[in-house]
Amino acid sequence: MEPENGDPRQALETTSSLEGLQSAEQRNVLNIVDQLRKCGLESTLSLPQLVVCGDQSAGKSSVLEALTEVPFPRNDNLCTRFATEIILRRAPNDAITIKVIPDDERPKEERDRIEAFKESISDFGELPSLMDKATTLMGINDKSTSKSRAFAKDVLSIEIEGRSRPQLTLVDLPGLVQTETRGVTEEDVQLVTKITDHYISQHRTICLAVVLATNDYANQGILKKVRKVDPEGDRTLGIITKPDRLPSGSGSERAFLGLARNEDIFFKLGWHVLKNRSYEEGSSSFEQRNVSEIGYFRKSNFSSLSKECIGITSLRDRLSQLLFDHVKQELPKLRKDLEEALTDSQLLLGAMGDQRATPQE
Repeated sequence: MEPENGDPRQALETTSSLEGLQSAEQRNVLNIVDQLRKCGLESTLSLPQLVVCGDQSAGKSSVLEALTEVPFPRNDNLCTRFATEIILRRAPNDAITIKVIPDDERPKEERDRIEAFKESISDFGELPSLMDKATTLMGINDKSTSKSRAFAKDVLSIEIEGRSRPQLTLVDLPGLVQTETRGVTEEDVQLVTKITDHYISQHRTICLAVVLATNDYANQGILKKVRKVDPEGDRTLGIITKPDRLPSGSGSERAFLGLARNEDIFFKLGWHVLKNRSYEEGSSSFEQRNVSEIGYFRKSNFSSLSKECIGITSLRDRLSQLLFDHVKQELPKLRKDLEEALTDSQLLLGAMGDQRATPQE
């Protein structure tokens, strides 16, 4: 459990709900995809993954934080400026490794410089300063250059190992921006759209579409996007955040209750409701966050929903089973794709002729 005093040296500990997430069979199956990812094959193959997407300020990062129990830096909005890949891995020792995966469209010199960045830390207290370094490396909000940017197509990768960690990888995307504002240009708006489209269009991606309860869901662009790439709702799970901000018994609350019951926008994977930390609860521990959420769902009108569709603990169970089933279904196709990619590479190597012994040859 994360301590109330916020001691970062204890921050690698987890709550019991995260520790008991997966069975040995689930970890073994998900480990196959993890090993392919470690080999760098995600650039060659479309790998099964969970992607957290939504409009700006929908509460995506709070969802990711609650799921992974990684205390992201607050107030500076850093993790929404680029895709953030969180890799949880069960291992004998606790470790955190941070690196940046550069955008393929960058010049080689920039890619080499970014790929050279790799840091290992022992506690989450060092995470804010490392994210600052990574952000500057990407050229985001860098006051020392005129080429500073608001968003980047690079990916921040945070790998967390520990004995109580589940085998799970999630990607948090920058929130969709509806219009340009001070500091955000039309080019930035299009870039964020491009990043989102790239991830959610991959046929092996499970989309976690986050919508904010205080904004009419018909106005939230992420729903239109996921329905375009996944018209049958086969690989989309909707997540409703901040239901506690709705007036009890109001028309807005009834509308979101209907959405949560899959009565309006239908997804085969259904919907889930979470209560994120309120502003006043910003410094609370993960354990306190979970207790507050349980108390809210016990007394609110959302208590009428199935227990499998509310709260962070049931969402973890749901996602773990979803990804497990998804990977088992995709593994035969993934093996076929891998064999085809290997054959293509061998043909290309054969076309290059015999290996040369010296540069002169």
